[in-house]
Amino acid sequence: MPASETRDLARRLLAHEAATCKTSVRTEAAVLRVLEKLRRSLCPVAGVTGYRSLLARALKLSREEVPSLGVVQVTADGSLQGLGEDEPQKGKDPEEREVLLLAQLLGLFLSLLGTALTLRLVQDMAPQLEVATKPGAPMPLGTILREVDQLNDVSERLESLADQYPSVEDGLLTISGNIRSTAAVLEVLVLVKNKPEELLHKFETPASIN
Repeated sequence: MPASETRDLARRLLAHEAATCKTSVRTEAAVLRVLEKLRRSLCPVAGVTGYRSLLARALKLSREEVPSLGVVQVTADGSLQGLGEDEPQKGKDPEEREVLLLAQLLGLFLSLLGTALTLRLVQDMAPQLEVATKPGAPMPLGTILREVDQLNDVSERLESLADQYPSVEDGLLTISGNIRSTAAVLEVLVLVKNKPEELLHKFETPASIN
C-alpha cells in the first residue's frame, strides 16, 4: 500500500474513532484509543514484546519526520506515553503527527502481518472503511526463523560479554536488548504467517474500550 493510501487510511480510522466517542476528543485521544485497541488485540497472540517492538519502530520512523515526538515513549506494557505533551514542529499540523504515527504502524503491519490480517483488524474497528490492496509476495519463513536464532545467539553473546567487561556493560546490554527486540518482531511475523486463523480468531472478539 503506497504511503499516501496508508496515511489516508490512518486519517479515516482516527476520524471514525473520534466520531464514535460519546464526547468530543482531540486527535491525541483518538489515536491513543486506536492504539489501545490494537494492543489488546495483538498482545495475546504476538506477545507484549512483539507489539512493543512494532510500536517503537513506528515511533522511531515518525520521529524522523517530526523530531519533537522524541518526548513520546513506549511503556513496558506496550502503551504510549507523552503524546500531546510535545511541542508541534514548526509548520506541522499537530493532527498530522498522530496520523503519521498510526500510518507508520499500519505500514509495519502490512509488511509483517500481511494485507488480509491488517485490513481485518482495521475493519473490526471501523467496518465501513474499505481499502483495496494487492496481496504481498510469500514470506521465506524458514529463512526468517534461522535469522531469529542467529539474532538471539548474538544477543546472548553480548550479554555474556557484558558480564566480562563491566566498563561497557550498559552499552552492550542496550545493544543486546535491541537485537532481541528485532528477533521478537521476526517471530511475530512467522507466527501470524503460520497460524493466521489464530490471529483472526482474536480479531473476532476485540476487547471493548469504555
